[in-house]
Amino acid sequence: MKAGLYLVSTPIGNLKDITLRALEVLSSADIIACEDTRTTKQLLRLLEIKAQTEQKFISCHNFNEEEKVSLLIEKIKEGHTVALVSDAGTPLISDPGYKIAAECARQGIYVTPVPGANALLPALQLSGLPSDRFLFNGFLPAKQQAAEEELKSLTTIPATLIFYESPVRILKTLRLMRQVFGNRQASVVREITKMFEETLSGSLDFLIRTLENREKIKGECVILVNRAEKEGKTDDDIKKMLQDVLKKHSLKEAVSLVQKESGRKKQDVYKKALEIKDGTPSD
Repeated sequence: MKAGLYLVSTPIGNLKDITLRALEVLSSADIIACEDTRTTKQLLRLLEIKAQTEQKFISCHNFNEEEKVSLLIEKIKEGHTVALVSDAGTPLISDPGYKIAAECARQGIYVTPVPGANALLPALQLSGLPSDRFLFNGFLPAKQQAAEEELKSLTTIPATLIFYESPVRILKTLRLMRQVFGNRQASVVREITKMFEETLSGSLDFLIRTLENREKIKGECVILVNRAEKEGKTDDDIKKMLQDVLKKHSLKEAVSLVQKESGRKKQDVYKKALEIKDGTPSD
């Protein structure tokens, strides 16, 4: 393999989700940088990957990543291959790896992804919520005020919102989301690819009631919240939009454009367009 940094995704539950390329890279890399060396060594044993005697395992987690950047870059410059893995899933996605990857990119050092499992996209697939546009927000801040402020900044985003959350904080977070977002449609997906995989979908009130009735909630969770609805346009908004659009488009084209943008009934938009075109007063 070419000397450089290999960002290797590993299974989040089902071991069969490892890729052939990931097996090759983990078997051949000179250095494996990982969150917890014990976890990664156990994974290699389960995958029946025999670590080479000269392979080195270096701990690289959220609390020491900055100090390990120079060491790993030095090793790559010496001609070594470094495979970076998190405990499970895709490195950098709410996991360590950003600092080393960014510094390698800055210095022109070879970096390549070895794509594979993650919790984000499977949860979106399972949620039943719109998937054409989404925003991944990761974990919310631990302090409630900071979490509330972050949620408020997302209230008007026209995309499905995706969060990671621990089982011990899931109810607290859902209640805060209910307070900030209102009773939007949402989903909680947990234990993805594992034996007890579960998807709960419904209003935030439904999710809260359902989980409140459980003695214990297990497994890492993904919360998905439906996008913000478009705010309704007033008659004055429609009139202003039509006046602007009619300067460049025919009546028919203007009505079609404004109707799609506003969500109003076509006949209502057409009536207002005629009033503007004919110079008659609007109701």
